[in-house]
Amino acid sequence: MAFVIGPACIDAQDRSCIDVCPVDCIYEGGRKTYINPTECIDCGACELACPELAIFPARRAKGDETREAFRDGEIEFFATVLPGRSEPVGNPGGADAFGPVGVDIPLVDGWDGA
Repeated sequence: MAFVIGPACIDAQDRSCIDVCPVDCIYEGGRKTYINPTECIDCGACELACPELAIFPARRAKGDETREAFRDGEIEFFATVLPGRSEPVGNPGGADAFGPVGVDIPLVDGWDGA
């Protein structure tokens, strides 16, 4: 896993990260975007483009409870069946062709800024 999108993205989806991603690995949930940890090539373009400063390298999550939760949440978004869906998002090979997912993991769904 290379990069993670943290809580600063919730309800502030600027899409700059999506526009610069060379491999189209950033998927749209309902309240935030998610980087597919398998499809990401660790280029860092998304981190530099994010005006919310919401994106960080996964290795920087260690020891920070919130960052660790969002790191684990990136995996959860792609590996579990989300509400209203019949199967996990998985690794479809590109967010643009897949389209917006429109739902979030429980962590994000219930996020109130705490």
